[in-house]
Amino acid sequence: MDCCRHVNPFRVCAGLRGLGYLMVAFVAAIVAVSYYAVVVYAWGPMLLGDGAAAAGAAAVLAAFHILLAMILWCYFMVVFTDPGAVPANWRHDAEDSGDPVFSSSEEQGSAPRYCFRCQNGKPPRCHHCSVWRERAAPPHLCETEGNRCVLKMDHHCIWVVNCVGARNYKYFLLFLVYAFAETVLDTLVLLPNFIEFFQDESRRSSSPGDIAVLFIAFVLNLAFALSLLCFIGMHASLVTSNTTFIEIYERKKSVSWKYDLGWRRNLEQVFGTNKLLWFVPLYSMEDLHNIPTLQGLEFPTRSDAIV
Repeated sequence: MDCCRHVNPFRVCAGLRGLGYLMVAFVAAIVAVSYYAVVVYAWGPMLLGDGAAAAGAAAVLAAFHILLAMILWCYFMVVFTDPGAVPANWRHDAEDSGDPVFSSSEEQGSAPRYCFRCQNGKPPRCHHCSVWRERAAPPHLCETEGNRCVLKMDHHCIWVVNCVGARNYKYFLLFLVYAFAETVLDTLVLLPNFIEFFQDESRRSSSPGDIAVLFIAFVLNLAFALSLLCFIGMHASLVTSNTTFIEIYERKKSVSWKYDLGWRRNLEQVFGTNKLLWFVPLYSMEDLHNIPTLQGLEFPTRSDAIV
């Protein structure tokens, strides 16, 4: 039993960071295999064919590259955008007025108050993450490697080696949507070649290596399309109800969720009010200035909410 006292459970969390870097390499490998199968093997050579075939191939390749560009843009935005850190010495308004709001627990009532691991105040919907690695840790953050509080934390995603929170949740959602569209496109355009794989060997016109790449690309894209559909469905439900993944259980306990402002306003809390920018990983300066939710410190609530 004495040896158990010296076990640090957060070393397991630190190991997830290493797994995350493997996931990034895995994503790059999937992109490379899919690119070879779709562009180099299946549809690229068709550009040299007759008018109709070349036009169809050009349309497919244009859609493929546009979606790929959006995937990479959104992916790097998720990876390199800080999800949001609590400002140094941040305190609730009630604390400034002298009201006792500190508690030894992570939560007091329905609102987080104080993180004893970070030794700092906790804004509403903020949660402590033991996996996150500070890239350039401000002095007020936890000294322990990987510890920090994340504003409006949704979850820690090993696929992007980053937390998903207030300031990069939109980018994460767009990444899911464009990745789903790309994997569906890849599955459909590779389907004729995949069917050929099961035909008689004498009718196969490709080398075993090309066939193997085609098979792997088709199966991976189909599998990811199905799994991404489940993730998109889940997050669509969360974003339209203004709920994070961490808050699912808390929302179930309440009669009416206090952050649910109606699906239109809920979408604006994540994507902004400028609908022209909804489908790109950018915000207008006006939205960044006028929507406090995007900063992760203040959140509008319903006046008729029943806990």
